[in-house]
Amino acid sequence: MYRQFFGLTERPFTISPNPRYLYMSPRHREALAHLLFGIGDGGGFVVLTGEVGTGKTTLCRRMLEQMPSHINVAYVVNPKISAQELLEIICDKLNIPVPPQRRNIKDLIDLLNTFLLETHKRGMKTVLII
Repeated sequence: MYRQFFGLTERPFTISPNPRYLYMSPRHREALAHLLFGIGDGGGFVVLTGEVGTGKTTLCRRMLEQMPSHINVAYVVNPKISAQELLEIICDKLNIPVPPQRRNIKDLIDLLNTFLLETHKRGMKTVLII
């Protein structure tokens, strides 16, 4: 009802942040550049930290919009889970088949490691966002 009253085309306040409405301050631009460099030729490990409400999640969503389609991405929204659950979610997001008898932590790590080695041989990159 309020959308029509105010002439809005979409809901202005949602649970998950919309990267279209991210204000790209100089610090946000720098952070996005570092993230994209880490995914590109830089490779390696990149950490993005900041206070609650500073735009980390929205910036990650913006980065995902710019992610080349040939890059495998596992985006874990809720990290407050057990190690086994985290590994299961990562395997699920990367479409790694996990047989029911291989759901212990060691087997999940082995499956993930095999996947990473195989995709690396094919020249593909994998990005994990937690």
